[in-house]
Amino acid sequence: MENGTEFIDSLSWIITIAVLAAILLPQMFKILREYERAVVFRLGKYKSTKGPGLIFLIPFIDKIERVDLRVLTINVDKQEVITKDNVTVNVDAITFFRVLDAEEAVIQVERYIHATSMLAQTTLRSIVGQVELDELLANRDKINKKIQEIIDRQTDPWGIKVVSVEVRDVVLPENMKRAMARQAETERDRRAKVINAEGEYQAAERLVDAAKMIEQAPAALQLRFLQTMTEVSEENTSFVMLPLPMDFMEAFRSMKNVNLPAQGPEKSEGEPPSNE
Repeated sequence: MENGTEFIDSLSWIITIAVLAAILLPQMFKILREYERAVVFRLGKYKSTKGPGLIFLIPFIDKIERVDLRVLTINVDKQEVITKDNVTVNVDAITFFRVLDAEEAVIQVERYIHATSMLAQTTLRSIVGQVELDELLANRDKINKKIQEIIDRQTDPWGIKVVSVEVRDVVLPENMKRAMARQAETERDRRAKVINAEGEYQAAERLVDAAKMIEQAPAALQLRFLQTMTEVSEENTSFVMLPLPMDFMEAFRSMKNVNLPAQGPEKSEGEPPSNE
């Protein structure tokens, strides 16, 4: 009987120690990953920042707040914004940030991730409302940089560094889409007309140059005429063309000028005869 009683007592102590160890050990030892830090509060007062690796805590006295030091992302929901030129657009963005000081992120602001998200939303609405639609569509990198600088400046006291902000999508009203499509089509027509006019101008310049060259060397025109006749003869045509020299008619014109008698000035009707 005594052996049985001793065995029960020993078993009771073992069970008690096991239960206490199961309760106390998780409170005493914590393992933090490489990208984690633990902000330790002792009786409600900031004690230190520990990690990574194995850390020791006083059970029921020390409390910790885990902070992730990796780059985090926040999706800024679509915001309906009126631009500077009174165009209503829906804009959303994504924010990349990381915690540089775990102590400040825990002590200076409540729920730093939520606070950064709200700040990104208000900043996005403010900056988009200060620019025109054309600038929003054309200079998106500049707007992203400006939003990132504003958010980073305001979150600096929280120990947070905003890495970048990217405006992902700009949704335009349907009537604005149609107006922009008409504008783009008009611009394309204008460019086509300008290109066509430049081509006509260049062609006219080449024709002028060719005329000057032919004027200096008339034989070049005859060669061009023969080349054209060769090209026409290669086609399936039902007519016959007899090439004539380009200066064929010049002989008749010169003969006409030689045989034309010199004529004096004609007298007008009703002029009285001279007394000579």
